[in-house]
Amino acid sequence: MLGVLIAGSLTASARAAEVSVAVASNFTAPMQKIAAAFEQDTGYKAVLAFGSTGKFYAQIRNGAPFQIMLSADDETPARLEREGFGVSGTRFTYAIGRLVLWSRQPGAIDDKGEVLSSGRFERIALADPKLAPYGAAAVEVLRGLGLMSALASKLVQGENIAQVYQFVATGNAELGFVALSQVFADGKLTKGSAWAVPASLHTPIRQDAIVLSAGKDKAAASALMAYLRNDKARTIIRSFGYDL
Repeated sequence: MLGVLIAGSLTASARAAEVSVAVASNFTAPMQKIAAAFEQDTGYKAVLAFGSTGKFYAQIRNGAPFQIMLSADDETPARLEREGFGVSGTRFTYAIGRLVLWSRQPGAIDDKGEVLSSGRFERIALADPKLAPYGAAAVEVLRGLGLMSALASKLVQGENIAQVYQFVATGNAELGFVALSQVFADGKLTKGSAWAVPASLHTPIRQDAIVLSAGKDKAAASALMAYLRNDKARTIIRSFGYDL
């Protein structure tokens, strides 16, 4: 009996030292680095799940036990707070995203994005604008450039920005609108060619974090939210091309 009590106590202790985090797909690479540094510096472990902001919103409303959400927009955390699923006063902008048009082929994309109007491609991928803020931004760009109708038959839609990256990386689409962080690290493009979409062409992609109801008064959740604001985390975030 004593052994069962001890085992139960250790399990509860381990859970208390963890924080479960719903992370927008575009923030996968920087959050993996931040989580590793967070665990090393604090002893707390961040258990990460990656996906589309829209799907996480639905899961949280249906009882998913995430303690923190790192959204790809600022509207979803605000909505969760209004609806009672987020802790009031914990929301803040942890990054401002950058949208890029990307190809795995060097030289395929010019530095002004004129390839979009050239028609010299069969497929262009973007994330579902109903689920993914980066997809909504891509639609805004195409409409603003007057190209939405002309390119409608070439559009391939992914559930989230990670799937869009896979479409392009595997050659299922020649071009795709992805997050700069997916193809940029340590101040340079990691592969292929890209056009950094001017921020003036779409609504700013303000990415907010919020403590969810399951994370209220949890030490690990509070520690991670504080860590996201410190210099080490902010340096990592900037290294992937985000603005702060």
